[in-house]
Amino acid sequence: MTNVFLGGSRRISRLNAEIRQRIDNVLSKGFTVLIGDAHGADKAMQKYLAQKGYRNVTVFCSGKECRNNLGNWKTELVPTNRMTRDFRYYSQKDARMSDHADYGFFLWDGKSKGTLNNIMRLLTRNRSALVYLSSRKIFLTIKHINSLNEVINHCDPKTADSLRRMLEIGEHPRDQQSQFDFA
Repeated sequence: MTNVFLGGSRRISRLNAEIRQRIDNVLSKGFTVLIGDAHGADKAMQKYLAQKGYRNVTVFCSGKECRNNLGNWKTELVPTNRMTRDFRYYSQKDARMSDHADYGFFLWDGKSKGTLNNIMRLLTRNRSALVYLSSRKIFLTIKHINSLNEVINHCDPKTADSLRRMLEIGEHPRDQQSQFDFA
């Protein structure tokens, strides 16, 4: 069974027709959807999946409860030893989704470090990702970590420079990733 990790930036809360069409492609193939429980893109996609009545969904949540599970789907609670609900707390569920995913579809605002982290996790596991860059309203398919710079090139110049410095990339992103942690 093919698993697709759906995720995205918390600043994105609406799905345009093109995004809905891409999600419909996933549903028409009967793929298992792996999705987080955050507000923003996760919640918007959950709402769309619930409206479609799609049942082949697993919601991943950090800790003991989900923030959002709009379709009463199966959940996977990912234990965490962190007391503070910060980036590291929630990134543990994201890492688990990346472990189970065959592909990813991400809605990225061009700034969210968490979404970029999820894209990079998949790429370092040799899995491809479809990225909708909301600031440009374009879809980019990336299949290798060395293609990440192409995505970053579409960000505004100041953000792109900041992301490159943070990731320590010039022409090519580093090939190894123990854990990208932007906290």
